[in-house]
Amino acid sequence: MARAGNLHSRVVAWAKVILPLAALASLSLLFMVARTVNPEDAIPYARVDIEDRVREPRITTPSYAGVTADGAALTIEADTARPGNAATGESASADVVRGRLETPDGATTDLTASAAQINEDGDKMIFSGGVTVSNSAGYIVKAPEMVTALKATDVASGGGEVTGSGPVGNIRADQMRLTLGEGGYLLVFNGSVRLIYQPPN
Repeated sequence: MARAGNLHSRVVAWAKVILPLAALASLSLLFMVARTVNPEDAIPYARVDIEDRVREPRITTPSYAGVTADGAALTIEADTARPGNAATGESASADVVRGRLETPDGATTDLTASAAQINEDGDKMIFSGGVTVSNSAGYIVKAPEMVTALKATDVASGGGEVTGSGPVGNIRADQMRLTLGEGGYLLVFNGSVRLIYQPPN
């Protein structure tokens, strides 16, 4: 009985030494085998995007909505927009721009352009990069530039020849303007106007 008791005591004594050493060895092996993680390898594109946004702040899918003094609803949307910089005198601008003017008489006029910019006074938007204007009366007009007032119904070509088509035929002119006249809203072509009349079938 004494020998059995001594054997049990020895086994317990050795276990107290061996088991902690085995656990320590396993833990050391785990740290040796584990791959070191480099923080610089994680999401490399996130840093580039943040640095780019800090350097050139911009807004994604911005929109503007307002009502002119004569009651027309004006909405403007863009893919991206950049705020102006007072220090450099740079005006606010936008890329891939779409605008719609809905006049109180029920007519609609749509504008699309590759770029746009707010003028210094902040009361006009200059569409550029090839502008297409279409209205519910059936006219489609293209021009290098269009200037739209933000507080009144006034859309005018800003320079370059205007080309278009409509119910009366094909039109070429030096200028085009959509504004409120005495008899209502008028689409007027000015300057050297050439019309190729196409009678309805």
